Amino acid sequence: MNFRFSLFDFRFRTARQHRSAGVDRHRSKFKNPKSTISRAFTLIEVLIALSIFALAAVVLGASYVNVLLSYEIATRSTQGDEDVKFARAQLLAIADPKKIEEGGDFDSSGGRRVHWSAQIEPTETADLFLVHFLCEINDPATPDTPKIAQDFRVLRPTWSDPAERDKLRQDARQRIQELNANSGVNAAGGRQPGKK
Repeated sequence: MNFRFSLFDFRFRTARQHRSAGVDRHRSKFKNPKSTISRAFTLIEVLIALSIFALAAVVLGASYVNVLLSYEIATRSTQGDEDVKFARAQLLAIADPKKIEEGGDFDSSGGRRVHWSAQIEPTETADLFLVHFLCEINDPATPDTPKIAQDFRVLRPTWSDPAERDKLRQDARQRIQELNANSGVNAAGGRQPGKK
């Protein structure tokens, strides 16, 4: 058998297949050119493909912008939280309650200016205070100034007036003694005889 292969077709063919391919090639010259099926894309198919691609590009672009915006908001809130923590640390480091009510200012990273103030109220427990804390963060990148208000209790003996502290402690002793007397517990912690 004689095997030949065409220069453009690297598959091996037998002589018969090669001859029949040549005949088909010559016959195709005499066919009507309008009867052959076109293998190209139509204009409508190209336009539909382009519109699908454009729609996908718009959706991906919008989601990318949303990711960037959420990242920026998260960064700002983290920075704001750090500023508030630092302002509270400044408040707790001050021993004089009069200076605390005046408040304080400091410059933070990113050009932010932070102002804090607090009001201190004594409670019925000695050395325990209720603090109304207000922190304002002026950020040049944002038009509005966020204000963070917090209420918390702090145990600070240095903020107490000694005379008021002694009075609160005496009142607490009296309340405990009254509760013990009503419940039938003696000073040593045991039950009084005859009380159930």
